[in-house]
Amino acid sequence: MSLKLSAEEISILLCDYRMTIEPAVDAAYSLCAENLLDTDQALAYLQKIAPFFQSPSTQVTASLFAKRYSVLTMASAFYAMSRYDKGLDVTIENIWVEVEPHAKPWLPNIRFNDHTVSVPTQDREAWRDEILKGIFADNLTKVWQSLTKISKVPKTILWENTAIYVNWLYETKIREGANEQEITRIQEDYHYIVNQAPGSLFGERKNPLTNYCGPKVTIKESEQPIRLRKTCCFYYHTSDETNDFCISCPKIKRLV
Repeated sequence: MSLKLSAEEISILLCDYRMTIEPAVDAAYSLCAENLLDTDQALAYLQKIAPFFQSPSTQVTASLFAKRYSVLTMASAFYAMSRYDKGLDVTIENIWVEVEPHAKPWLPNIRFNDHTVSVPTQDREAWRDEILKGIFADNLTKVWQSLTKISKVPKTILWENTAIYVNWLYETKIREGANEQEITRIQEDYHYIVNQAPGSLFGERKNPLTNYCGPKVTIKESEQPIRLRKTCCFYYHTSDETNDFCISCPKIKRLV
């Protein structure tokens, strides 16, 4: 028997976790995610969306697109896994990037060809590994390799972009409204993803997130402790202001 998300679960994912069940009304900027693995199609897509970012180069566009692609790929899948104990199929063959081009800011949604879900049986850890493999090794890693090939953007930037959203999802967003049992599961899943998951689940030699998920620090520019980035995401290239760096950017000269 095929298992599905409930109507209530779907409603939450539609409202807060970048999921959609309908193709975009204006599909000019939507695409089958698998097309991102084709060099010509991926390059053409980056060139097509560059004006949304006011991006001066393919490298900058690749980094900024990767931010959005990582969060739309992970958000609904992680929420379903850690809050519902249900596994969405986020392998690249199963998803579409859906974009309403006139929405501000420019934020894509994820649409699944197959909405059926898996559930853990006796071995939740093995089940979780399969979900993580679908998200990372069977999707994000392949896209990062493609973007790096066509734009020369370092994979370290793409993985730090990814890690930032893993941290935000698990430290903040997914915890909202969770009960005590769910909080425990959320904490266990988060610790495993960023510290213990083997490189094989990412299609890499080692876990590419661990290096970007260390402790937060206190800086004078922020009221709350933050993690300082190790790489620059190139956002400042798209700003009208000079040296408009993100607050955590390594390009900022800080007093030691």
